[in-house]
Amino acid sequence: MEVIILFSVFLVLLLVGMPIAFALGLASLSYLLLEGISLTIVPQRMYAGIDTFVLLCIPGFVLAGNLMNVGNITDHIVRFSNALLGHIRGGLGLANVAGSMIFGGISGTAVADSASIGSVMIPGMARSGYDKPFAAAVTAASSTVGPIIPPSVPMIIAGSLSGISVGRMFLAGAVPGLLMGLAMMITVYILAVRRGYPKEQRVPFLQLLREAKTAFWALLMTVIILYGIIGGFFTPTEASIVACLYALVVGMYVYKGLSWKKLPAILSDTVLTSSALLLMVGLANLFGWILTSEQIPQMIASLILSISDNPLIVLLILNLILLFVGAFMETIAALIILFPALVGVATGVGVDPVHFAVIAVLNLMIGLTTPPVGVCLFVVAGIGKLPMLTVAKAIVPFLLCNLAVLLLVTYVPAISLWLPNLLMGE
Repeated sequence: MEVIILFSVFLVLLLVGMPIAFALGLASLSYLLLEGISLTIVPQRMYAGIDTFVLLCIPGFVLAGNLMNVGNITDHIVRFSNALLGHIRGGLGLANVAGSMIFGGISGTAVADSASIGSVMIPGMARSGYDKPFAAAVTAASSTVGPIIPPSVPMIIAGSLSGISVGRMFLAGAVPGLLMGLAMMITVYILAVRRGYPKEQRVPFLQLLREAKTAFWALLMTVIILYGIIGGFFTPTEASIVACLYALVVGMYVYKGLSWKKLPAILSDTVLTSSALLLMVGLANLFGWILTSEQIPQMIASLILSISDNPLIVLLILNLILLFVGAFMETIAALIILFPALVGVATGVGVDPVHFAVIAVLNLMIGLTTPPVGVCLFVVAGIGKLPMLTVAKAIVPFLLCNLAVLLLVTYVPAISLWLPNLLMGE
């Protein structure tokens, strides 16, 4: 009975628009009061949820993303992408996807990508003759590539929950992320040709070289992060700090968009964003502890395995569960609550845990662009001043192409495992 009340309170609070962290906390509180459990368990479980060294990556990568935005690094990424692809039909849409792939390879968060790339590209595409809903849809869809291409905040969370190597997960996400980006570029081009979207004049070769030279420092950031982790020079947590220092120096002394006066506002925004994420992690851990104490994960595992123990069928069921949950719940909360149980089911039928981690994150990233709780949809709808439903309709072709990539990644493990096995051994 108490478990039913737990889920009922949680769902009602979500439906009335309560932030996910508070919905998790209040639902957990209602359960504890009904069960007569001491409320001292609340700070204990919250602290246990965030007392993981690897979670220090989160404020690090959030700060790096903020420094990039204010330091004009994002603008140079967009300009280079546009110079490279703008002459193709629908070139600004292609540049939008390319910019998201590059930016996502530094910030590791989809929402930051939507906000930063969207603030530049949505107005720019609208002025150039693109439908604004299309521009918003491209931005929202392509932002989901960010947490697949390393670094990835959701993969950091998954690693902290399961003990899976974060470095291996980062590498495992690289090829699926590139496939997602390529699939969305193909979708953009097909829609652009059908709808007659414009193309820019081809940029002279010397100007392209100038844009590449200017963007070099921004592109080098991704190389430093990945090479440093793969080469064993620093951990993912240390990589986030290196990214911050690099973004600070480049933004202040190369691109000169940063100044010492802007740092307090940047740090304040980083603290607010990071604290909100870590509060959610702590409260989701409390919620997850309640589910574990009620043996809900074991019940889910038994139910799935009672249907079939065929890995192909089990993976299909896990995909459906994650897609459904991703449509209603924020990524990090969903990972904390579901990932430990579902990874146990997957590994129980012979699925590699790193492979399943990529599948889980990919599912939940798709959820960021599906109603009713598609956070990236809300972000781009706000930037474009559009009704959320309008953006949701425009994003359907991109959802379909991302689902196709999801199926490919699910049933061809080598797509995820080839690179980590090559560089780090099996």
